[in-house]
Amino acid sequence: MLAIPPLAAEPIFNIGSFPVFNTFINSSIVLVLFMIVGVVLRKKTAEIPDKIQNFAESILEVILGYMDQVTRDRRKSLLFLPIVGTLFLFILISNWIGLLPGIGSIGRHLIMHGEVQLVPLFRPANTDLNMTLAMAVLTIVMTHVFGIIAVGFFRYANKFIKLGDIWKSFRKGGMSIMVAVIEFFVGIIEIFSEIAKMVSLSLRLFGNVFAGEVLLTVIGGLIAFFVPLPFMFLEILVGLIQAIVFSMLVLVSFTMATAEMHEAH
Repeated sequence: MLAIPPLAAEPIFNIGSFPVFNTFINSSIVLVLFMIVGVVLRKKTAEIPDKIQNFAESILEVILGYMDQVTRDRRKSLLFLPIVGTLFLFILISNWIGLLPGIGSIGRHLIMHGEVQLVPLFRPANTDLNMTLAMAVLTIVMTHVFGIIAVGFFRYANKFIKLGDIWKSFRKGGMSIMVAVIEFFVGIIEIFSEIAKMVSLSLRLFGNVFAGEVLLTVIGGLIAFFVPLPFMFLEILVGLIQAIVFSMLVLVSFTMATAEMHEAH
């Protein structure tokens, strides 16, 4: 019976003082696939597209179509496409590669916690909380970058730190001072909500993918033939859904950050 994968990714070998984890190997494979596909598509790009170019363009059109439903603006969709589209494809391919034969079963016998254990050489990239957290941090940082570019630094910063409103309220007096103080603390809450978004995005993706990995490991350890197949098809669907949910949440954040203040309200 295969051991249930631990929460933390396992180091396979070291390059100098740099440990290489099994999830890093899987994510590197996905990046290499992206590079190969990118080089092939770039060489085959022509005014009269062939089947490969038609397939790639159709995928982009589908992604842009869904993005347009959120942004209501093709220019914004094209602006967000490199990040949103890359995250969607990276999460999707990473999840599906984790279902290939040998992932989680081919490994090295290493001493872990004082015992000799089989450590898988390959592990789905999104079962590493470091990976999902890195994508969530990138998302929040780029959200603020797009927001600053769209409405200006001071106007965007006023969404979080409303010191200017407090200063203006002293001139007006009365209830405006109390309203300004309340809005100031609301801005502080907005800062904590941004941190909560990072935690939510990272834990949602990590938890769903890791739970699927544990489920397949347990089912495969109990009954190796035929019975795991329905669960594998279910994980194919879950991998697609998680990629869509993560990328759509990212797109909504980008869209709201770049909306004018009155539009956001």
